[in-house]
Order: sequence, then C-alpha cells, then structure tokens
Amino acid sequence: MTKSTIGQFRIIGFIEGISYLVLLFIAMPMKYMYENPIPVKIVGMTHGILFILFMMLLLAAAQKHKWSFKFNSLLFIASLVPFGTFFTDKKLKALQTA
Repeated sequence: MTKSTIGQFRIIGFIEGISYLVLLFIAMPMKYMYENPIPVKIVGMTHGILFILFMMLLLAAAQKHKWSFKFNSLLFIASLVPFGTFFTDKKLKALQTA
C-alpha cells in the first residue's frame, strides 16, 4: 500500500466512488424494484464508513499539503456527485507525482 497521504486518499476515493455507484445503481434499484432492502443496508453502511474515511483523509492531505479552500471544496463536492471522485483523481495523481 502506498505511504503518501495523497496516494492513500486516491485509493479511498476510488473505493468510495465505486461504493457510491453500487449503492445508487444496484442496491437502490433492488430495494425499490424488487422490494429487497438488504443490499441498501449493507452497501449503505459500507459506503458511509468509506465516506467518513474519505473525509478524514481529505482533511489530513489538505493540512499536510496546504491545499486551498477552493480545492478542498472541489474535492468535497466531487465526492457527493456520482463519478465525481474519478474526475478529481487525475488532478490528485498529478499532485502525487509532483
């Protein structure tokens, strides 16, 4: 596993993004179309834990690398939008290699 703060943040961002998509496009339709709420409970809890971890790593990386409020806000807002974490990953990768 990568030791850099940005590397860890990117990994959690990717996993959190996947969990969000699974929640929205697999678990939620199963709940409402097939009346099966169990996948939402499982994926929802997992996504919630990953989101909290994502926010903790965002704070840690922002403090360590002295990111601007605007950049932090962009990363936060992107985490709320489906596919958002995948779009911000390119910028994070550039910062990681710099």
